[in-house]
Amino acid sequence: MNRPTGTDRGGAPLTVVQDGRRHPPAALPGPPATRRRPAGRTAAPAPGPAASPQARLSDELSERTADLRRVKAEYDNYRKRVRRDRLAVREIAVANVLDRLLPVLDALTAAEAQGAVTGGFRQVAEALRSELAALGLRRFGAVGDPFDPALHQALGCDLDERVERAVCAEVVRPGYRVGAQLLRPAEVVVAKPP
Repeated sequence: MNRPTGTDRGGAPLTVVQDGRRHPPAALPGPPATRRRPAGRTAAPAPGPAASPQARLSDELSERTADLRRVKAEYDNYRKRVRRDRLAVREIAVANVLDRLLPVLDALTAAEAQGAVTGGFRQVAEALRSELAALGLRRFGAVGDPFDPALHQALGCDLDERVERAVCAEVVRPGYRVGAQLLRPAEVVVAKPP
């Protein structure tokens, strides 16, 4: 084996350098008052002869238990945040797909109004609507609904003595939402009191 023999290959004695930082503080040369500590660090109280091994182990156990609780709480918060983020991404993806299908629903509604959807096509239209409803798509906007500028887009306004407040008198195009997210406002003609 290659072991140092005390001399190098040329026969000169080897110089052994010892790093004082690897020794415990009591073994460093010089009085303790002359050694400097890095700024901002304080010396930990050294366990004296009065501290029993059991007390030191108890303190270490308490410290490790506190660390474990902190790490567990951080991990639980991380899991909750990931679950919440995944749900948000899913909701956004579903809303984007449903938003792209709204023109298809409008075309189906127009075809049904003309009587062009019959037989098998009617079954396909009903199946499509039921699947979209299962994904959370909700249609809104009906004649007589109170006008809400957050949900309805007013295309026109008529004065009507029979109403006490602004209501939807005619629905030009229905609105859609997924949960609390508005995909499209309902386009309506508003009737309001004079």
